[in-house]
Amino acid sequence: MKYSIPLSLSLLAATAALTLARAQHPEAPQWSQPSSATHQQVPPPAGFHRPTVNFDVPIGIFDGQSDVGGPLLPGEASFDAETEAYTIDSASYNIWYFRDEFRYLWKRMSGDISLAADISFPDPDGYFDRKVVLIFRQELDDDAKETMVALHGGGLIHLATRPDKGADIEEDFRISPNEHTTPAPDKPVRLGIEKKGNTFTLWASVDGGPIQPIGETATLEFDEPFYVGIGFCSHLPVTSDRAVVTNLLFETEAGKVR
Repeated sequence: MKYSIPLSLSLLAATAALTLARAQHPEAPQWSQPSSATHQQVPPPAGFHRPTVNFDVPIGIFDGQSDVGGPLLPGEASFDAETEAYTIDSASYNIWYFRDEFRYLWKRMSGDISLAADISFPDPDGYFDRKVVLIFRQELDDDAKETMVALHGGGLIHLATRPDKGADIEEDFRISPNEHTTPAPDKPVRLGIEKKGNTFTLWASVDGGPIQPIGETATLEFDEPFYVGIGFCSHLPVTSDRAVVTNLLFETEAGKVR
């Protein structure tokens, strides 16, 4: 005797399978796709947001971590107590425009801060615009007011600010890529940021010498406490990549970057 599955059950099974497939392989909206020969990444549609997912579990010196902007693929982070290395895995389309997506390791702080780290990318063939940030944020929402220094996979370094919640990020100063700013697995690049009052200074080594303050400063006023820490995005909305942050310096006063 033959038994047939009712059509409604078949449709339910197919729908469930499709839902699972989409969860495993989420589709990124066209605006979030990275720049290429045939496509230029553009800002998200007006009013587009995703909620941040927070993990209030300490990691290394940080109080917690977050997937800012609810990336389509969750991020991960780990800390090696022996080497004091932070490994961050993240997809996420960008940290730019009027909203961000990235994995963020953070502390809630007040006052002046000196922050610096060595940055490397284990995969030398990753997307050129992936970036590690040393970043101050007013809150954990995707459109928070913020100031950051960033090192891109292709070697671009910049200081940038989102002056108000929901505003577009403005670039304050940039260092064009060169042989000393392009990170490799065996050649980390040291990057730093100093907060002194409402003034933020980029620190970097652009000629192979010691880290030093470079270029124009940025000015932004934060309500206290604010968030400060390290983050990473692959710049590929559904493809994860990895960054490693070592030799982290985190001092609760200005003038300590080295």
